[in-house]
Amino acid sequence: MSAEKKSNPGGRPPKFGEPRRPVTMTLPVRILEQLAVINPDRTLAVVKATEAVMGSSGKQFKLVELVQMAPGKSLIVVGSSLALRQISWLRLIEIAPARYLLTIPSGTPIEALEVALRDLAHDPEQAKNQRETQVLDDLLQLIGQHRRSMRLSKAELLIIDTD
Repeated sequence: MSAEKKSNPGGRPPKFGEPRRPVTMTLPVRILEQLAVINPDRTLAVVKATEAVMGSSGKQFKLVELVQMAPGKSLIVVGSSLALRQISWLRLIEIAPARYLLTIPSGTPIEALEVALRDLAHDPEQAKNQRETQVLDDLLQLIGQHRRSMRLSKAELLIIDTD
């Protein structure tokens, strides 16, 4: 018996050349229909959609980037981050799938965000996740650089409570 047969006895050949595990989920019918348009093989459709949103299908999204909103003015946009969600007062506003604006409560100094980011960056638990560490480091570098050069400012957003 070949080594290939031992690793996959009697089953189909693996679809992916990386670690994988089975999952079960219940999805709305409309999502199942949309996945079928992406690929008739539901597993491949989920992978393709996820990679498109997260930027891992060749076009890598930057974890932290500046997006121009007006001539000479840019917003900080970040990717999904579990680490940033640990800052209780920081709000991530999703503007596109897995792309977020950062908002802080009115009156909160920018330096408070830097301190919170630095605390997280030095947390040994965060060091275990290279992606989260990179988000924190990139954000710290961007904010620190622009704050020191006095090119970082805050603006208010209009938010309506709909509860």
